[in-house]
Amino acid sequence: MLKLEQADADRPKAELSRPPAYALVHADRNGAAVLIDTLIENGVTTVFGYPGGAVLPLYDALFADGRLRHVLVRHEQAAVHAAEGYARSTGRVGVVFVTSGPGVANTISGLLDAFSDSVPIVCISGQVATTAIGTDAFQECDALGISRSVTKWSYQIRNVNDVVPTVANALKIAANGRPGPVLLDFPKDLQAAAVSSEPDEKRHSGLRRHLSSSRGANRGSIREALSLIQESKRPVFYGGGGLVNSGQVACEAFATVVRAVGAPCTLTLMGLGAFPASDRLFVGMLGMHGTVEANLAMHHADLVICVGARFDDRVTGKLDGFCPHAKIIHIDIDPTSINKVVKADVPIVADCLEALTMLNDVLTARGALPRTRLSAWWRQISSWRDSECLRVESRRDHILPQALMQSIASRIKQKDAIVTTDVGQHQMWAAQHIPVERPGRFITSGGAGTMGFGLPAAIGAKIGNPERTVICVSGDASVLMNIQELSTAIQHRCAVKLIISNNRYMGMVRQWQELSYGGRYSHSYTDALPDFVAVGHAFGWKAESVETPAQLAKALDRCLASSDPYLLDVRVVEQANCFPMIPAGKSHNEIMLSEDKWY
Repeated sequence: MLKLEQADADRPKAELSRPPAYALVHADRNGAAVLIDTLIENGVTTVFGYPGGAVLPLYDALFADGRLRHVLVRHEQAAVHAAEGYARSTGRVGVVFVTSGPGVANTISGLLDAFSDSVPIVCISGQVATTAIGTDAFQECDALGISRSVTKWSYQIRNVNDVVPTVANALKIAANGRPGPVLLDFPKDLQAAAVSSEPDEKRHSGLRRHLSSSRGANRGSIREALSLIQESKRPVFYGGGGLVNSGQVACEAFATVVRAVGAPCTLTLMGLGAFPASDRLFVGMLGMHGTVEANLAMHHADLVICVGARFDDRVTGKLDGFCPHAKIIHIDIDPTSINKVVKADVPIVADCLEALTMLNDVLTARGALPRTRLSAWWRQISSWRDSECLRVESRRDHILPQALMQSIASRIKQKDAIVTTDVGQHQMWAAQHIPVERPGRFITSGGAGTMGFGLPAAIGAKIGNPERTVICVSGDASVLMNIQELSTAIQHRCAVKLIISNNRYMGMVRQWQELSYGGRYSHSYTDALPDFVAVGHAFGWKAESVETPAQLAKALDRCLASSDPYLLDVRVVEQANCFPMIPAGKSHNEIMLSEDKWY
């Protein structure tokens, strides 16, 4: 048996039998080897993927090289979600390797998710040989065609000497401007072909036009924004996922500006963590399942300062009733997001950090704003806060899902933990009841709402942050979408914690059916759920189930203290509803002040 290098000590067991890299160096560098070189030269250390026939030369080069960590998932959709969790928790580009045909087709849900939530991903798909393209060859598919609408850029490599600039550009495009996914399609024969010359710069000059960037904040617009802030009596700061994408420093700059103005701050689901939840200026999450005070503050505001958010329908409700009295300042790196849904009075196309730094400089130069100027506004907000819209009555007989989230929150408060979620009621309860203090600590699927996101995203986050506690909060329906990734966590020694809020329903579907479809629960209930504890044990996880509030505390403590992957199946009340709730087509004021309140 070959003697293992020390660097191999923490590799998955299945990879420990490979010969050391120095024994497999090829005399000539082929396209696949050069692709790996280029990824490494651009700072990539980890890839997620699943091999297949059309990508075998790339996997052979990966086997020979040994410098990249490859995380073998069990489904290609999960590869993208894991790369998303990695990217969103580390600030790096997530990289994915998949094969042709069904391999790349399986990534589309993941690419849609990354596209909707602005996550930088580079997906490299194998393709049949160039001589077979267009012949309906085995596992051939039009990877560019099926991915074009869910990527920032998709491109097929047609010359092996183009690998270096193409891969470098793909990484830049994914991370530059508004981040997002890129797909590179790499024919099998070109992966195996020798790279014999330097790239043709003329041929690649056209690639650079895909590198979008903002024009930079205009000082005149910044001064105009400041004038509106100074004149306003009821301002609200509204932050979104763009702030989180811009990084910790941008979020700190945002907090500085909010505190300097002394105005209330609300965040979208994707923006949670951009402003500390414990700050007295934070009025909670905005939108369909946001707090009463956040939604009413937006409705009655005379000025909304939107930073890195896009006024999506889950925030605005009925557009003609949204912020009817407010002027809008909109800061966003993506010019197409400004005036797309709501007209901005002061549009500022810039990276959040740049614009907020300039705004803070101007605020500082003008001197502190009087702290009493917003006293009446805060009295009004305090009266809305008094409704305690998220308060729930405790029960001794059953576990309330809200109580589950509160119990999780109390145990991770000092851990700087990362929480991922799947999609549904549990997602909203987690957002409402688990306070997020820093960016990159709450990772969920927002724009696409992809069930099956949470577990692979948690694995990716743990790969990128091995020292942190990583928890996936899921539901009994969502977790089944990618439950095969329990195997991935075992192979790669990812001690993630999977906590299932198990109500035996597709909870959010059932809630809508109850409230909008007369209680006709059409195919939203199942009496054929697996024994999740048995499933966890079968995959090698520690696992247990709890049914009563008295059992919950100690079970959570065991789960979080374990050094192994741990599945906790929590049987919660079956037909609890997630409130507050603003149905689509309604305005915030119309619901929050109606007699038949939805909370």
